Amino acid sequence: MNVAKSGYRVFSANSSAACTELAKRITERLGVELGKSVVFQESNRETRVDVKESVRGQTIFIIQTIPRDVNTAIMELLVMAYALKTSCAKNIIGVIPYFPYSKQCKMRKRGSIVSKLLASMLAKAGLTHIITMDLHQKEIQGFFSFPVDNLRASPFLIQYIQEEIPDYRNAIIVAKSPSAAKRAQSYAERLRLGLAVIHGEAQCSESDMADGRHSPPCVRNTTGHTGLELPVMMAKEKPPITVVGDVGGRIAIIVDDIVDDVGDFVAAAELLKERGAYKIYVMATHGLLSADAPRLIEESAIDEVVVTNTVPHEVQKLQCPKIKTVDVSMILAEAIRRIHNGESMAYLFRNITVDD
Repeated sequence: MNVAKSGYRVFSANSSAACTELAKRITERLGVELGKSVVFQESNRETRVDVKESVRGQTIFIIQTIPRDVNTAIMELLVMAYALKTSCAKNIIGVIPYFPYSKQCKMRKRGSIVSKLLASMLAKAGLTHIITMDLHQKEIQGFFSFPVDNLRASPFLIQYIQEEIPDYRNAIIVAKSPSAAKRAQSYAERLRLGLAVIHGEAQCSESDMADGRHSPPCVRNTTGHTGLELPVMMAKEKPPITVVGDVGGRIAIIVDDIVDDVGDFVAAAELLKERGAYKIYVMATHGLLSADAPRLIEESAIDEVVVTNTVPHEVQKLQCPKIKTVDVSMILAEAIRRIHNGESMAYLFRNITVDD
C-alpha cells in the first residue's frame, strides 16, 4: 500500500473524469497509489463520501478540481475532509488548484466576503493546510487560520509562449485593464518584451451600476440639523476604451489569471486587431470558460486561448479548437512531496516575482 511506501496518502475528492485524471497524473509523478474512496450523490442530491481504507495518524492530501457545479464540489471537499478528520487523520491538506469564490474577496455594497466564509468552513471541516494556484487576490491568504501555499503557473505559460508561439520575439504583452498591469509587466520583463495596457471602458457598462458611479451626487442639506459639511462627491467617469502602447504589426499576448466570461477578452481582441495586431493570444491560469465562452472565442479575433488544467474544460475544448491546455501537475506533485518531507517551498517560487 502507498502508506508503507511513502507515509502519506492522496485522495480524489470527486469521481469526475477531470479530477480523477489530474489526481492520477499527480500520483504517478509521486510514485504512490490513489487512495480508495467513493464520492457520490444520493437521490436527493446530498453528498456522500465513503473512505475505504484506514487513515489513522496519516497525512492526507485531498485533490479537488472545481467543475461547473461549484457548490457540489465544495460540499464534496468539506464532507471528505470531515470524514478524514473523524477517522483520526493526522493532517489533512487540500490541493485546490482553483480556489472557488475568489472573486468575492471584497465587500460590494451590502454583500459579503464569501471567500472568507469558505476559508472558515474549510478550517472547521478539518483542513490544516491548502495548496492552491494563482489566487485572484493574494490577500485572500490572510482569510485562513492555517498555512496556504499559493503556487504560480507563469513559468509553464512562459514556456508555452517560448516553445509554441512562432516569432514570439515580435510579441507584446497586453494587460486588458490597468489592474492587470503588474502581472503583464512581470511577463514582459521575463520575456524581454514590450508592454501595452488597455485603458478605459465602453460606455454604459454594467459596472457603472455596480460601483455606483452614476449615483446622484451628495447635496448639502441646508435645513434641519447642521452637522459636518462634507465635500460634494463627483461622479466617476472613465475615458473611452483605448490602448496605451504600440501593437501595430505585433503579436498581442493578453495575460490574466481567470478566463470566465470572455466578453472583455473578445472586446480587447477586436480593439487590438483594429490597432494593427496580426495575432492575438490569451494566456490565463484558470479556464472557467462559462456559458457561451467557447462559441464567442471561436467567432472572435482571438487566435488561441491557453489555460492550465486547474479547472476541467474538456467539453469546452471539444466546442472550440482554439482552446489549448498546459499541464501543471508537475508543480502540484512537487509541492506535495516537499510538504511531506518538510522541505522548503522557496524553490518553487525561484525567479518568480510577487506580481505574478
